[in-house]
Amino acid sequence: MKFKKVAKVLLSCLMAGALFTGCGGDSGSSGGEKPAASSGETKLGMITHLNAGEKQMEEILKMVQEDSGVNLSKYTITYYDSLKLMQMGIESGSVDEISLYSSVADYVKAKNEKFENVSDLTLKTLSDNFCFAVRKDDAALKADLDKVLDEMKSDGSLEKLVKEYITDVDKGKEPPAVEIPMTEGAETIKVGVTGDLPPLDLILADNSPAGFNTALLAEVAKRSGKNIEVVQIESGARATALTSKQIDVIFWVVVPTVDKVPADIDKPEGVELSAPYFKDNVEHLKLKK
Repeated sequence: MKFKKVAKVLLSCLMAGALFTGCGGDSGSSGGEKPAASSGETKLGMITHLNAGEKQMEEILKMVQEDSGVNLSKYTITYYDSLKLMQMGIESGSVDEISLYSSVADYVKAKNEKFENVSDLTLKTLSDNFCFAVRKDDAALKADLDKVLDEMKSDGSLEKLVKEYITDVDKGKEPPAVEIPMTEGAETIKVGVTGDLPPLDLILADNSPAGFNTALLAEVAKRSGKNIEVVQIESGARATALTSKQIDVIFWVVVPTVDKVPADIDKPEGVELSAPYFKDNVEHLKLKK
C-alpha cells in the first residue's frame, strides 16, 4: 500500500485556530476572521465543500430550509479545511457550533467529553450521500470503480463494511489501519482522501490510512486489480488536485439528499460523480456549559 501527503494547495487560506473564508469556492473573500454574529445568530463551523462557494452555499441552505422546514437562517457559517481546525475553532470561541455527520459526531463525543449535541436542533431529515469523483475524461476509470461498487452492493459486502467500520464500532476507539493490496505491474491510481474525518477516513500518526473509506478502497483494489496510492488532501484543495491531475479520484464527495437541491450543486466543471456508496445524517455539536 502506498500513502503520500501532498503540499497543501490552499496554504494561504490557513490560520491555525482562525476562521476560514473563501477557501471553498468563488466567494470573493480573502480569508481571515469573520465579524462576530449579531444577536440571535449562531456562528456555525462547517467543513469546506468541494466546489460551492459561500454565496452559493447560502442559496443551498435556503433551499434546504424550504424543503426540510428546519430553520437555518440564524446561522453565520465559517468554513474549515479540516476537522482538527474546526474543533480548534469552537474551542477558541470562533464558532458556537460545528456541523458534522452523525458517525463523525459520535466519534468526536466519545473521544472528548466536552462536546454534546445541540438539543434544540432537529436535522434528522437532513443527510448527504457519499460518492467518489473522477475527471469527466476518465470514463473508463469511473466505469471500473462503479462496477466494483455495484458488485459490493449486490453481494452485501458494502453493507458489511459499513457495519464493521461505522455502525458496530467502539465509538471512542481509533479506526484501525487497513492494508491495501498491491499487485506488481498493475495500473496505479492516486486516490485523494481528507484523512481527517474518522471513522469514515483517517490518516493515523504513523501515516497509515485507516477507517471505512480505506477498507472500501482495499476491496476496490482487490476486485479491480488496480493499485491504489492514498493521497491526503485538505477538503478545500480536493477539486484543484483532481482537475490538475495530482490525483485521479476523490474519495469522498457528498451530495445533498434534499429534493430541492440539485445533485450536482457542488460538482466542479469537468468532474463526474459516482452513484452513492454511503449515506449519513447531519448533526451539530457544541461545547458543554
